[in-house]
Amino acid sequence: TAAGLAAAGKIPFASTFAVFATGRVYDQIRNSVAHSQLNVKIAGSHSGITVGEDGASHQALEDISLMRSLPGMTILVPADAPEAYRATLAAASWEGPVYLRLGRPKVSEVIPPGTPFQIGRGTLLQKGSDICLVSTGSMTAVALKAAGILSAQKIESSIIHLSTIKPLDRELVIEEASRTGAVVTVEEHSIIGGLGSAVAEVLGEHLPTPLKRLGVEDSFGQSGAPGELLEHYGLTPSRVADTAKKMLDKGS
Repeated sequence: TAAGLAAAGKIPFASTFAVFATGRVYDQIRNSVAHSQLNVKIAGSHSGITVGEDGASHQALEDISLMRSLPGMTILVPADAPEAYRATLAAASWEGPVYLRLGRPKVSEVIPPGTPFQIGRGTLLQKGSDICLVSTGSMTAVALKAAGILSAQKIESSIIHLSTIKPLDRELVIEEASRTGAVVTVEEHSIIGGLGSAVAEVLGEHLPTPLKRLGVEDSFGQSGAPGELLEHYGLTPSRVADTAKKMLDKGS
């Protein structure tokens, strides 16, 4: 239906849980939307592990990797509600298929008011000299808190929020990796095929840099409270800060 509406000149938005929006209908997205480059917008809600008690069957941990592999598919992952609003408007204005990844829990507003939303451009939220934290979606709030912990230990972090996973802001990633010399990526997704993989591809081709990818490591999710699951998978400010510090200690 969405592909047909797009073929008729409309701009359809199709939405359901991210695990169903990308997995259950992958064949239709691949052949009816992406192959024809139709102007369909897919909004995947309840993404990642913070769906919580719904468990593995409802936790999309591979949706970004599935969508990244499709030619011409744009992927947006906003950090908070105001940015999600701007991302929705940007998706509607963008010609071609877009996957908009959204979460379930309430999140704090972390993107400065008035920050323009531009597809393909990241946001440098903080500039440091020791290490670069690269995050997307709700994990940007975690990265900011981790940077505060590191700052108390005299470690200054750059923080890049990538609201667009594809096309990636390669220039910003390379610039901050070159300046800091070490990168940690943080995502509420499998480390296979998501943000960490995208950053690794850029650095591997253009600027080999020490890199640690934080996320879910080659496993399905499980049932639990969102906070418990974030702790279990190492996606808390303290765990991110510990990882960054260990990287620097190892390199010194």
